[in-house]
Amino acid sequence: MSDLTAPESALKGVGPALAEKLKRLDVERVEDLLFQLPLRYEDRTRVTPLVATRHGQRCLIRGEVLLSEVVFRGRRSLLVRIGDNSGQLTLRFFYFTNAQRNALAKGAFVSCYGEVRHGPAGKEMVHPEYTIQRADETPETAPALTPVYPSTDGLHQGRMRQLVKQALAIMRRSPPDELLPQIVRDDSALPTLVEAIEYLHAPPPGIDMDSMASGMHPCQRRLASEELLAQHLSLRQLRMQLQQEGAVPIAIGSALRQQFIDRLPFEMTGAQQRVLEDIGHDMALTKPMLRLVQGDVGSGKTVVAAGAAVAAIEAGLQCALMAPTELLAEQHYRNFCAWLEPLDISVTWLTGSLKSAARRESLAALSNGEAQMVVGTHALFQAGVSFANLGLVIIDEQHRFGVHQRLALRDKGEDGQRLPHQLVMTATPIPRTLAMTAYADLDTSIIDELPPGRTPVNTVVVPDARRDEVVDRVRDACRQGRQAYWVCPLVETSDVLDFQAAEETAQILREQLPDVSVGLIHGRLHARD
Repeated sequence: MSDLTAPESALKGVGPALAEKLKRLDVERVEDLLFQLPLRYEDRTRVTPLVATRHGQRCLIRGEVLLSEVVFRGRRSLLVRIGDNSGQLTLRFFYFTNAQRNALAKGAFVSCYGEVRHGPAGKEMVHPEYTIQRADETPETAPALTPVYPSTDGLHQGRMRQLVKQALAIMRRSPPDELLPQIVRDDSALPTLVEAIEYLHAPPPGIDMDSMASGMHPCQRRLASEELLAQHLSLRQLRMQLQQEGAVPIAIGSALRQQFIDRLPFEMTGAQQRVLEDIGHDMALTKPMLRLVQGDVGSGKTVVAAGAAVAAIEAGLQCALMAPTELLAEQHYRNFCAWLEPLDISVTWLTGSLKSAARRESLAALSNGEAQMVVGTHALFQAGVSFANLGLVIIDEQHRFGVHQRLALRDKGEDGQRLPHQLVMTATPIPRTLAMTAYADLDTSIIDELPPGRTPVNTVVVPDARRDEVVDRVRDACRQGRQAYWVCPLVETSDVLDFQAAEETAQILREQLPDVSVGLIHGRLHARD
């Protein structure tokens, strides 16, 4: 075992209690601390004149105490007015002791670090870190930017910094293997792994903070490149392992599939037919298909998937379609019932909200082979679900599932050395280079043509300051008898994420649009609602 792979308990000062706290941050070995990268940095490398401080800035300042008093304005607080040759600033303490009050008396010199805010009497810092100094004493500045790490209850920044320093010292004595070849680093102007880690834990003064904040600094790109390469190679390895397994070859150009296409109330586009040919080529092989179908909403991915499902079912196999939400799964269920039941194909429904009796009935139909097609949610890969002869797995909105969840459903169809074919769908536009990395275990087909008659979509970015104009556009559209939908990234307001929540937005729109019927729909609603 190398020094870096030693357990975190090998570090000085780490006992069972601290080790338990570190595990909450996924730190179990010394090297894990090296990749516990700072969330942000504090600049304690220089003293900022009081006149140069600005609202929201975190900085190191120094001044003489000009006034110190306890006030009772709403709540008891200690106000300490400090000044230097350039200006003045107030330190505000809501919690303080008599010793602190005495130490911060008029005439004392104090060095502080904190966030500058607008206060009733001008600039102020609330509960800054501070040290009392002599008049002739120079403030102690840091040689590098001070890192602020992810933390957890009972684990303070000072302790984290000490532990990371120990891990960095061990890395210098026993450096990790350099996995990126020199030619790759030279072509992309990237530092070595050790250089990147050292730099990110202690950046020198005067660095380009904008590039650090955007994640585009060469040291950040160095770690990201290795992480993406590891992701790519692990998925390619997974693909190689999967394709060493066998699969039932399925002839997709079957009579039943043609009957399905002929019964459609529309003609498939050229792009849909091309992607169906890609799928047909893969499914005809004796190794499992691993294919991603990408296309805009409304491009017809589901019809293509249904065509593949019909071919698998005609070959005597079962097909399972998994969607991330019950709402989306129900939409697919209705479509597949409308398309497949006229072909005498039985379609079954399985979600976590099914009543016990209905769930037992669906599970029995899957295990004895009566159910040829099943549509559901995560419930499909849970324990207790077994298939008679699963030959094709279809997964919608792949980004909502992890690779292991996808493989868990695939494993439901393992039959000796045979695995089911996998078809994954997404409406998320993915650049080809990113798809090659994020979905390296999948071949990619793109439906790049919308069905005839579809109105072209205009995408416009509007700043939040023009929100009222957007609401007016919605009002005008609804008055003309049209509909609008407003999509939010969250269901409920979050204390962590500063995003618009659907419930709050719906209420605001009801108030702004009293003559418009505003509905609310999301994945947490009860089925009845």
